[in-house]
Amino acid sequence: MLPLTSWRLVRRVASGTFARGIPLASLLLSGSLACSSAPDGSTDGSGGSGGASSGGAPTSGSGISEGASTTGGPGSTTGTVGAGGQAATGATTGSGATGTGGEGAGGDPSGSATSSSSGGSGGSPATGFQPCPETGPCKVLPLGDSITFGLGFDGGYRVELFRLARADGHEITFTGTQAMNGPAMVDGAPFPRNHEGISGETIQQIANRVPTPALRDVPHIVLLHAGTNDMVREANGANTRLGALLDELIAEAPDALIVVSNIIPLPFAAASVDAYNATIPGLVEERASAGAHIIFADQFTGFPTSELGDQVHPNQAGYARMAGVWYDAIADYLR
Repeated sequence: MLPLTSWRLVRRVASGTFARGIPLASLLLSGSLACSSAPDGSTDGSGGSGGASSGGAPTSGSGISEGASTTGGPGSTTGTVGAGGQAATGATTGSGATGTGGEGAGGDPSGSATSSSSGGSGGSPATGFQPCPETGPCKVLPLGDSITFGLGFDGGYRVELFRLARADGHEITFTGTQAMNGPAMVDGAPFPRNHEGISGETIQQIANRVPTPALRDVPHIVLLHAGTNDMVREANGANTRLGALLDELIAEAPDALIVVSNIIPLPFAAASVDAYNATIPGLVEERASAGAHIIFADQFTGFPTSELGDQVHPNQAGYARMAGVWYDAIADYLR
């Protein structure tokens, strides 16, 4: 694995231009290992049947099935990625990053993986836009599929994101209607275990949850990582479907900051991922230029395949890396 330097990438205001070559992270599906509950408490097994087995070529089924990923056990991993690397087609390389993730010896994962940074074009309240309230927690909606759910590490990127925000004196909470997961406590504080990540969902299925039930709690910030399942089921037109989802989020949550990322690597569908990721900055820029409160975060650049626990979902270090990217994107908007 190449040496990591810093995950801090260029920040951009919501109405301006953004750094190119910053692919975003994504969530993936898992039909058999993770399931989420619908608002009525019923179990949602939306992973689909068939699909590609991790590390192998996709099959004709809809969805991806993965092997189990463990999150406990002793030992630690340290990932270092050099300055950038080839981004998606037409993009330039981004800056490197340094992340250290250790697998805690069971128990509360709040004492594990840490990340020093993040990538992506973040935001700045220089335009006067401030989505978070002056008092009380800023409500953050993690929206997506099994990567948002946190398959492979209980709580996923939300654990480290919560820790990073608290370390800088910011008060955040997570919203969402799906089955709660994650540790009870992080660094001595109750961890908000809500999210809106459903295993196996495509962009269109995620869009079907907007505005109801996903926006039920009126989030101040939306973190969207979507498209991994589309790469397996139907990659053609994924960018068009993402654009429609963005327009729906903008219309239904006009006062929220919408942070859109590209998807993290999916080794057995690399060409589809590169083609899809290359379109996302333009989709975001177009809407930001029209006045929407939307920014891009790069979850792809510098993400090593060694931080994929099953060739689809991040391991603990990978989720910590994702948290750093999200945090850099939203830090200037937090109070």
